[in-house]
Amino acid sequence: MPAELRISGSDERVAVGKIVGVGRNYAAHAREMGAAPAGEPMLFLKPASSVIGDGEAIVIPPGVGEVHHEVELGVVIGARCSRVLAGEALARVLGYAVLIDVTARDLQAAARKQGLPWTLAKGLDTFCPISAVMPAAQAPDPASLALRLLVNGELRQQGKTADMLWSVPALIEFISARITLERGDVIATGTPQGVAALVPGDLVEARIEGVGALRCTVASGEPPRQPFQPC
Repeated sequence: MPAELRISGSDERVAVGKIVGVGRNYAAHAREMGAAPAGEPMLFLKPASSVIGDGEAIVIPPGVGEVHHEVELGVVIGARCSRVLAGEALARVLGYAVLIDVTARDLQAAARKQGLPWTLAKGLDTFCPISAVMPAAQAPDPASLALRLLVNGELRQQGKTADMLWSVPALIEFISARITLERGDVIATGTPQGVAALVPGDLVEARIEGVGALRCTVASGEPPRQPFQPC
């Protein structure tokens, strides 16, 4: 079955398209990773097959070492965006969600060293937990939201979207000038500082003020196989 996101307060669901990640959108996080903030948004993709929902498990597969959490504001697109100007961008947003960009840091480091894409590091099954979607009309200003992530009750990440180097409208303008965004696509807008390792047995809790909350456990092994669907 295609990954779907539930709209808060209703039975409506939206099928997930592509997930466009934004790297180094918080200067403090860029510094903690030993990198300078980029001169323009740095983009990568996560597949829809990496999406799980609230209450599900992040599964670290065999052969993967250090895995980090990255709490982010997820922006769910509601209408086709192609070369959309920043001043028109928020009208194309369906809603907002809490998103955890799980990253296999050892795979990412190896890819960087070889000049390769981050696809495996970012796109493994279960590596993109996303909460229910708060409709844009009911959500606070995306420029002034507080983000928090706790592991086993310990505060790991805390930040504000006001600290993003590129705002939600600026990101939509930048991305849609190069990659057309469709209904159900999600922009992962970057993470504040404080990323750290997850291990099997952890309980991860993420919250964005006025948007929602997300709880996931961490396990090891192979994610469950999906039932066969005839072509």
